[in-house]
Amino acid sequence: MKRLLISAAALALVALPAADVSAWGATGHRIIGMAAMRALPDELPAFLRDPAAAAEVGELSREPDRSKGAGQPHDRERDTAHFVNLAEGGRVMTAAGPSLDALPELKSEYDAALLAAGIKVDDAGYLPYAVMDRHQQLVVDLALWRVLSAAEARETDLGRRAWYRADRIRREGLILRTIGELGHFVGDGSQPHHVTVHYNGWSSSVPNPEGFTTSRRTHGAFEGAFVRDHVRLQEVEAALPAPRLDGFQLRPRVAGYLGTTLAEVTPFYRLEKAGGFAPGDARGLDFATARLAAGAGELRDLIVIAWRLSGQAEVGWPRIKVAEVEAGTVDPWIAMVGQD
Repeated sequence: MKRLLISAAALALVALPAADVSAWGATGHRIIGMAAMRALPDELPAFLRDPAAAAEVGELSREPDRSKGAGQPHDRERDTAHFVNLAEGGRVMTAAGPSLDALPELKSEYDAALLAAGIKVDDAGYLPYAVMDRHQQLVVDLALWRVLSAAEARETDLGRRAWYRADRIRREGLILRTIGELGHFVGDGSQPHHVTVHYNGWSSSVPNPEGFTTSRRTHGAFEGAFVRDHVRLQEVEAALPAPRLDGFQLRPRVAGYLGTTLAEVTPFYRLEKAGGFAPGDARGLDFATARLAAGAGELRDLIVIAWRLSGQAEVGWPRIKVAEVEAGTVDPWIAMVGQD
């Protein structure tokens, strides 16, 4: 797999101080976005494999945190996208909550299931749906890019070709933003505190037989200052898991990914209790690096899968098949520019 070099200026971004820690800090989200983009295979379009795109996604991956504070309903509708509070058995909040492995198709159905179980929607979080939503948007964005690129290459009318080119360039910017948003929520899903009821120290609502910390500072200290001071992009890249691209189904894939992170909650608290996050202790560094690498690897795979799915998609209105446009058997002009 081709490994791209990145400018010194872009690489220096990962050393900036973390600000407004609420998921991974700024450093962690930058690392996940950049590592994923730098690991994309050659089958992806060249504009996504450009070093500048990696740096851009690293910055855009922070946007869901930076947009906070706009007011209501904006903040409440978005804040709960960053987490899902799971009990140890993989159910949301309590044993009566929905199972991570059997989430309803629609978020409205998920909300209804929470209310039926006596759980407040805003307490539970809806991270799985945030990941699925952004991945589906990426498939559409890439499908539109395919159509525009194919049409631009074949169009003989200079006016139409100029429009296709301009719209393709617009779409490339939107694709990077979508990847940044997807990367943010995928990154949140690799942080154990974002998939557990034990998000601010061990919850007082359940037994604590191993005497884990209940400090509300544990969460932020781990994902913010610890990552900023100890984890580096190159170490995360070296720890990236092997790609998993076959047999993809979105809902089970997201559930499995978040379930794997849930399994790291107790190991985190055991490591914290044992002093593993003290300066100079390799155990804490290895744990944080592995979690960031899990997020970057999942983002890399979801981008590749979205690219492959985009070739099978239908877009525009009237609806047109991407494959037929790429084969040159359908003129996409009206579907792209609009018939009214």
